[in-house]
Order: sequence, then C-alpha cells, then structure tokens
Amino acid sequence: MLFYGLIFIAFIFAIIFKSKRFLHMLQQNLYNENNRYLKWLFRNKKLFWDIDIFIVAIALIGSLVTYDLERFSLLLGITLIVLNIILGINWNNRIKNDQNKKPLVITKRVKRLIITCAILYMIPVVLCILNYNNCQFIWIMLFVFSVMLVLNPLIIFLANIINYPIERAVYYYYKTKAQNKLKSMTNLKVIGITGSYGKTSSKNILSDILNIRYNALPTPRNLNTYNGLIMTVNNNMDKFTDIFIAEMGAYVKGEIKGLCNLVKPKYGILTTIGTAHLESFGSEENIITGKFELIESLPSDGFAVLNGDDPKQVNYKLKNKVRVIWIGIDNQDADVRACNIKCSSKGTSFDVMFGNNKEKYRFETKLLGKHNVYNILAGIACGFEFGITVEELQSAVKMIRPVEHRLELKKMGLFYQIDDAYNSNPVGAKNACEVLGMMDGIKIVVTPGMIELGEKENYYNKEFGKQIAEVADYVVLIGEKRTKPIFEGLMSKGFSNENVVVFNDVRKAYNFINSLSDGKKDIFALFENDLPDTYNE
Repeated sequence: MLFYGLIFIAFIFAIIFKSKRFLHMLQQNLYNENNRYLKWLFRNKKLFWDIDIFIVAIALIGSLVTYDLERFSLLLGITLIVLNIILGINWNNRIKNDQNKKPLVITKRVKRLIITCAILYMIPVVLCILNYNNCQFIWIMLFVFSVMLVLNPLIIFLANIINYPIERAVYYYYKTKAQNKLKSMTNLKVIGITGSYGKTSSKNILSDILNIRYNALPTPRNLNTYNGLIMTVNNNMDKFTDIFIAEMGAYVKGEIKGLCNLVKPKYGILTTIGTAHLESFGSEENIITGKFELIESLPSDGFAVLNGDDPKQVNYKLKNKVRVIWIGIDNQDADVRACNIKCSSKGTSFDVMFGNNKEKYRFETKLLGKHNVYNILAGIACGFEFGITVEELQSAVKMIRPVEHRLELKKMGLFYQIDDAYNSNPVGAKNACEVLGMMDGIKIVVTPGMIELGEKENYYNKEFGKQIAEVADYVVLIGEKRTKPIFEGLMSKGFSNENVVVFNDVRKAYNFINSLSDGKKDIFALFENDLPDTYNE
C-alpha cells in the first residue's frame, strides 16, 4: 500500500504544477467569460499532453495485467513515479520561463477553485483507500488518475462550472454592496473611458490632470471589467473621492452597456476605435457600436469627449443628445486642438487652442508620441469643463508621470533610450516609430520583432520593417531567424544593409549604440518589445 501511495504522491506533484499553469490561463481568460478559456485551449491543444501520454499508456498496461505479476507491476509503478516527477519538473520550468506580464493571483476565487479541483482528484485516491486490498482496482484508479492528469485543463474547467453557483452568489453580494456605495455618494462625478487602444494611458493621464484640484480615483492597473469596477468601488473608493474614472474594456457588444448600468457615468471619453478583439466582436461595425455604448449611456446634462481625427467617431450618428467636445490635431474644427508638436530628449511640447479662441497655450510633458497628445487633450478638455484653469492644466500636464516601459524616455550611458517594452503590437510599434522620427539626432531601433500575432506575424513584422526604414539610421535585430521578416521589410524600402546588425544577446546592442557616439549628435534608441534580455535562437 505504501508503494501505491508513493505513486499517487508523484501524480499529485505533477498535477500541482500543471494545474498552476492552467489556473493562470483560466484567470487570464476571465474565468471563461464569453468562452475565452475554451477558445484558448482549442488554440493551444498541444499543451494537453506531453509526457502525460506515456503515463496513460503505462497506467493502462498496469490496469490490464493481473496482480500476480508483482515484478512487472513494480517496474510499471517505478516508471510512473519517475515520469510524474519529470513531468512536474517540466511544467515548473515552463512556468518559470513564461514571460507573463501578469502572474497568477491567488484570490479567494482561485482558492475555491483549488479546493474543488483537489476534491475531484481525491475521488480516485479515496476509492483506492477503500479498496486497498484489490491491486487490480488500484491500477484501474491509477489509469483513471493518469487520464485526469492529461485532461487537467478540462478538470479545471469542470471545477469552474461546479463553483459557478457559489461565484454568482459572491458576485451579487459584492455588486449590491458597490451599487449601494455609489448611490450614497450623491456628489460623485463618474467618467467612463473606453476605446480599442489607449484606455489605460488616457485614464492615468486624466487622473494626474484632475488630481491637481480634485481627489480623483482611477480604476487600478487594468481592472476594466465588471468585477474590476466592483472591486475598485468596494476596496478603493471612500467619502473623500470626488471623481471616479472608470476604464471600460469589452470583448462583445453589450458589455460596456452593462458597465455603464453599474457605475452610471455622466461623462465619457472615447480614445480610438480600431480592430482590437475583432474575433470576439464579430465585425468592425460591432466594435464601433460596442464602444459607443458608453457615449449613448450618458445623460443629456453630461458631455462626451470624442476624437475628431478618427473617421469612425466623426461619421457615427449618435442616438442620444449628449453634448460632444471634439479634440483633434489635424481637424481644424476641433473644440480643443493641439498644434506645433515637437519631441526632444525632454519629452513632448505642443500648443493648445480652445474653441474659436485663436490664443495658443504652450504645454509640456515628459510623455512621448502623438497618440499621447490625444490622451492629454482629452484630459485637458475634461479638466477645463470641471473648472480647472489653463495655468493649472499646464502645470498638471508637466507633472504627468510616464508609464514604465511604454515609450519611457531615459538616459543610458551615451544615448537616450526610448523603452517601449510593453507596446509590441502593430499599432504601438507604428506609434513608437513616429516618436523616433520626431527626434533630432541619430536614430536607432533595437527589436526582436513582434510575437503572438498568429498567421499574420510575418506580415506585421515586415510592415514594421518598412516603418523602421522611414525613420531609423541604424537597426539592431535581436535573433536572425525571428527577425527575417523585419529585414525583408527594411530591404524592400532600400535601407542600407551595412546599417543593420544582428545579435542574439540584446545586451550587445548597448555597446554597439555607445560606439556610434561622436559627441556632437544625440543618439535616440527605440527598444521595441519585451522578450527576455538574453535571446537565443
């Protein structure tokens, strides 16, 4: 019996590490909201088995032999122990090597899932204890246990289904608590922010601007879901909060409407509308109408801040009578407009004009990029409506804090680094190239390319290469194989082959960049993407 106990312990060792990986994915996929977890499993079905399949085969053989073959059963049992230990170590190493921006958070919900999973996995163990004299039965349970190990992602999904009634009860409790708290705060101003890109940046910028006079509370990090808003209201909001800035994310039509029903914003900001989450929305039209759910939920005595340079917003026919404040750079008719935009080693400077007033007010910020100017304009428009003076707005914009690894400008030895580690997507990469192009000096791009873009990964990286060719003097590619599409894009634009270098270790890029310094011109190096510091192909 002790020997079989050791086999089960080895199984549990493997299950713990494999479960940690898939619990993380369940949490990242919002506990299968809109079937996100199942879709992720389908796309990554190869993760279901590895060494697992050999464990199943050995356990099956053991369940078919009789208990009289003691030596053979002993050999199979030892093999199972060894394979499960190897499997556990393998999954542990995978977890360590994952480049996750947000690790698994052990919340109360995750703890409840762990308990339910443990109960499911304990069923074969308990049955074995009750039939400890029947070796044949124990081997059959070991086979069942091995199948459950292979199907671990589905076991976690089953635990999520089992826990659903409990989670709904917990959800309604905290939802009611949040609603009652919001109703009690009669003077609270609520601003909703949504869009395909730039929600988090716009939220943080608006918070920094409004906090010069008010006590503004933004949703922390990327808590832009229904549960995230409930958590923010219950845990972070207090009687001193003047303004609640609610970032609103969505994957399907109707989600933003539901968020608006919860927090009831009076004011709204729509950043930009693109094709993010096109698969879940189903069409570009659904994305547009889904984002405008925020604006069409606003009361007539509120206001909406819309981007006058976004054709999708300009051409949309609003179904309510909320007052609209248009911001823009290119649109001459915008209510709040920026012009004379310049980037330097100190950040970005630009002029702002309000309405028909031709007077220009100079603003300076440590942030970089035209897209951040749009976000700042939205914050200025809101602040101006809330009675903040232009002088206060200028001071607030100057104090806006850069977000780490998102076009973060910092001095590194003999050059200025533009750290864009967290924006490695086609839109972010294009914005970063525009920023680099506005700098006065020697311009360099350091990148391993963009990843996790599916079938279009090579296409987008080739386009990225073309964009780099328009602005860069030198290019440092990290990893020859992966960056081949970027190289092809560079060459298609006639970029000099002599000005392209390839390293497998990104640290070598720093020495190369410093070697280009002549002491006369500033050097600006854009580091695009956040693969590990040492990248080996």
